[in-house]
Order: sequence, then C-alpha cells, then structure tokens
Amino acid sequence: MFLLGACGGDSTEFAGSRLDEPYQVPGVALTDTTGAPYSLTEDTDRPLTLVFFGYTHCPDLCPLVMSNLSAALNQLDDDQRDDVDLVFVTTDPERDDEAALRDYLDGYGDDIVGLTGSLDTIVELGEPMHVYVNDGKKLPSGGYDLGGHTTAVLGIDASDEAVVVWSDDTSATEFANDIETLLEES
Repeated sequence: MFLLGACGGDSTEFAGSRLDEPYQVPGVALTDTTGAPYSLTEDTDRPLTLVFFGYTHCPDLCPLVMSNLSAALNQLDDDQRDDVDLVFVTTDPERDDEAALRDYLDGYGDDIVGLTGSLDTIVELGEPMHVYVNDGKKLPSGGYDLGGHTTAVLGIDASDEAVVVWSDDTSATEFANDIETLLEES
C-alpha cells in the first residue's frame, strides 16, 4: 500500500461538510447594523446564506475567516454573488453595537449583514444550529475573556436549513468552489 500526498489537493473537491440531517434555523430576530430587526428565516431570500458567529475584537480566527469569506465572494461572478448573503453574528454584544459592527464589516465588504442583540438571544439563535457561544467575563485589565465560540461557517439554503458546515481553516478558494457547487445545485 502507498499514500499519495499533495500540497494543494484537488481544488474542485467539496471542502465543507454536508449535513445528512440539516440544522433547522430558528426564526429568532436580532438587530442589524441599521437598527432594524433581522431574522435568518424571514429576511434572507437568496439561495445561499453564509453565517459566521464571531466578534470584532477577536485577534485571530474571526479576521481570518472573514478575510477568506470576503475573498471567496470576490471570486464569484456578479450573478453568483447576487445569490449569496453573508451574515456575521456577534458573540460579544457588550462591545459590538450596530456602529462597531458596521465599521468592522465594512473592512470586508459593505454588503455584509451584521447582527447583534442580547447574549441570550444570540445563544438562542445559535443553539439549534450547533453553534456554541459562551458569555464573556470582564477582566481586571478592562478586556474580555470571551471563553469561546464555534468558529465554523454555516451554509443555509432557501428552505432555512443549515445544510453545510465549513471549518475555520477553509481557504477562500475552497469557499468559492463550494459556493459555486451549491448554487449550481439549487
């Protein structure tokens, strides 16, 4: 027996994990960056919605994932891009108000939806989709220990079901290839 190895791998291989039993997306409403209520079930009407839970003060994984998502969307043609929503849900609502979210997200693209609300409501949204969110503890230094949150990206279809999960180490090219595949299938 022998093993084959390669640095890049097949760029057309599906990188995400397709869910045999999709997660139902709850109709929980949060607040978008304009101050309006926003629900992943009522306010998304595109064939694919990408959802990432993170926070604006994250030093490592959140900016990496958001950069890869933004770069992936830039690889799509205009028609494909029009079929995808990208939603960022804060896991740090104490500091991530509407203005802070908009400022942060504009660094990745001006059409990204940012959502905030009470931590309890954010947890209520995330739990049915298997997203872990731990409440933050204020440190004596003035910063926060957010404990942790799931760093996966969810792909929600037009039926309001999370059908795909991507890990935080998915590259922009892998995201773009998977998005194209999902759009072709829809």
